[in-house]
Amino acid sequence: MKIKAHRLYRDDGSKISYVRSPNQSSGTIKPRFLVMHYTAGASASSSVSWLTNRDAKASAHLVIGRDGSITQLVDFNRKAWHAGRSAWRGIQGLNSHSIGIELDNPGILKGAHGSWRTSWGRPVPDTEVFILSDGFGNSSVGWHTYTEIQLEVAREVSLALVRHYDIEEVVGHEDIAPGRKKDPGPAFPMTAFQSLIIGRDSDEAEEVFETTTDLNIRKGPGTEFEKFDEVSPLPKGTRLSILESQGLWRKVDVLDIVNNEMDIVGWVHGRYIDRK
Repeated sequence: MKIKAHRLYRDDGSKISYVRSPNQSSGTIKPRFLVMHYTAGASASSSVSWLTNRDAKASAHLVIGRDGSITQLVDFNRKAWHAGRSAWRGIQGLNSHSIGIELDNPGILKGAHGSWRTSWGRPVPDTEVFILSDGFGNSSVGWHTYTEIQLEVAREVSLALVRHYDIEEVVGHEDIAPGRKKDPGPAFPMTAFQSLIIGRDSDEAEEVFETTTDLNIRKGPGTEFEKFDEVSPLPKGTRLSILESQGLWRKVDVLDIVNNEMDIVGWVHGRYIDRK
């Protein structure tokens, strides 16, 4: 991806779809942060339609569909209305300091195994659900996963923005408006995404990560795979080396001894590990 005159282009020079939103402020900004959101809408097209409606009083710079389609709504040097009341690192009002990317995703789901639905009633298959437990076996919440092509496009676009505008940090809406917002949610691989986008080190396998909570390690990349009961959950702070990535999941080599076990290799969810 390339950026020319604060608009997004493909590498071959073709323009990304642009539908101007009236929901933006006059004047220009110098973006320092990249803020990731989910739309909580039924589709990318419906979200674009709403964010370009004056009644919405909201907008974003980009909307990325589940099929990887991209629509730009606001020039990158203009203030879009995506962050609302927000603060980060002592800065108030992130609209004036950031670029906002909306990913087509309904967010929190209703129901349970075999009967997950969006808030408006559309069924969601179990294979597209990330389940977050409260850790005590009392309850769990389902979140719609992002598609691989959607995440790949988001990474490519974000990398272009980081390089062009010298972006300092990638954050979620939930980070800058805690308690008020929950997007992009636990189904979004923020840690791996930040590591790839900021590009401090491109080879994850050479870095040491650690678990940020007690974390199950499984025999494959998904909750449908068995966990290694003898070592699950890995204690918080367990050191890991990443061997492979598949969607939201990371194949890891456990560097510590857990329950007297050594040479542990398995899969963990990328949301719950961070660079040591």
